[in-house]
Amino acid sequence: MNRTEPAGTPMGDRFHLYDTTLRDGAQREGIAYSVADKLAVARLLDELGVGFIEGGWPGALPKDTEFFVRAAAGELSLRHAALVAFGSTRRAGVRAADDPQVRALVDSGAPVVTLVAKADPRHIERALRVDTDEACAMVRDTVAHLVGLGRRVFVDAEHFFDGYAHDPETALRVLRAAGEAGADVVVLCDTNGGQLPLGIAETVAEVGRRTGLRLGIHCQDDTACAVANSVAAVQAGATHVQCTANGYGERAGNADLFAVTGNLVAKLGMDVLPEGGAAELTRVSHALAELANIAPDTHQAYVGSSAFAHKAGLHASAIKVDPLLYNHIDPAVVGNDMRVLVTEMAGRASLELKGAEIGLDLTDRPEALSSALKKVKALESEGWSFEAADASLELLLRAEADDAPPEPPFALESYRVVLDHRRDGEVVSEATVKVHVGGDRVIATAEGNGPVNALDAALRQALRRHLSWLDDVELADYKVRILAGNPGTDAVTRVLVGSSDGQREWTTVGVHANIVEASWLALCDALVYKAGVATADDGR
Repeated sequence: MNRTEPAGTPMGDRFHLYDTTLRDGAQREGIAYSVADKLAVARLLDELGVGFIEGGWPGALPKDTEFFVRAAAGELSLRHAALVAFGSTRRAGVRAADDPQVRALVDSGAPVVTLVAKADPRHIERALRVDTDEACAMVRDTVAHLVGLGRRVFVDAEHFFDGYAHDPETALRVLRAAGEAGADVVVLCDTNGGQLPLGIAETVAEVGRRTGLRLGIHCQDDTACAVANSVAAVQAGATHVQCTANGYGERAGNADLFAVTGNLVAKLGMDVLPEGGAAELTRVSHALAELANIAPDTHQAYVGSSAFAHKAGLHASAIKVDPLLYNHIDPAVVGNDMRVLVTEMAGRASLELKGAEIGLDLTDRPEALSSALKKVKALESEGWSFEAADASLELLLRAEADDAPPEPPFALESYRVVLDHRRDGEVVSEATVKVHVGGDRVIATAEGNGPVNALDAALRQALRRHLSWLDDVELADYKVRILAGNPGTDAVTRVLVGSSDGQREWTTVGVHANIVEASWLALCDALVYKAGVATADDGR
């Protein structure tokens, strides 16, 4: 098999951006990728332009084996990345060619193999239960066998930094065994995640001088330094950096692919992604969070929705003069946006800037600004959140300041939702809505797998004949949060509804003591926004 080298980046093979989301990242508590999920994750990473995608451990985990089988069958076509199979060296006392685990790596069809090898004598003696000579032979034999079959081989030196601090000569023997057998890269792993940046940099530089080998870095985040450690290692000479999407991984996680890449691109000026790739960082980060079924970290560096969000009035006033006064880079570099948050802490400058974002000039509208600010503060005190619902905020601003604010495309007469718990245990929701639209009174009933789903279906059924764009609008996300009520009162429910028409996405909010009513308010705002703002912007 011919070697497959990373393509599409200006740096080519001189620097490796290596992703292990599908193997190391999948070890995070709460993540359980299906094979279909793994294929989707790999496609997104390839779109971003990483050089290597570690797909899993074939032969050890059935889902990982199936992933490689389906990839080899043509279900995964990679444009930028090379697919990597992860596994261990041969067992003690067994020829590499006869070891079932090594054979599974070959059978995976992956052009690149990453082998894990212990580089701490304490692990060699207590976990592997062999001496250093045999441990090095296990590395040497397996690497040579795979290289002889045309595979490109990387070696993860597990527990390297702890091992190097305890017994540097043994740790270096493992590295040299891998390099002498033909490994392209030896990866120094901070497996326990206990290192700090200066120590990482010193060790990487020293090991580079002593071995002359091409070095990589793999950092866990147990000291909250995985990103800093990875960048320090690169600055000290590592040309291969292993990360996971959004820092997913065991315990405290791994080095975050998006923070590391953001730093390499924006701070070190390294072309580690294809042209336009950096601007996809935010989109891909959020898409991968959805596949992992984990809410995106709003405060994540570079790609979080709050990474360039400004709440304090002092910040907002300065940003009016120059956005870079309070932003360390232009957010567009990483595909993010600057946001001015409108909350109970908001000032006039915040609302004025938000108006400018949506094309609404409030500079000479002091009465409208004051009215909108008063309403925002009042609603936020009741549990509404406009930080997370820009579409609802835009509707509010336009209602207060526009001469012709967006009008609802229908008027509600009433709605009703019932639950039917059937004898076989199935629970079905049924909703009936009565609305006035286009001069008609329409009654529609629909079933759903929950009250909100049924309500949405009934509303769509009632409006479909009158709103030509309705079929384009999808309910993309639905989030519920229970807010503590005042003493002696019931709790308040806040619902966020994410909608999409295939071209844009928007979020609306509803708040009420009843979850169905809160959902209805958010659903209605979503349709009002589409009818009065998004459709107008699209020129339809």
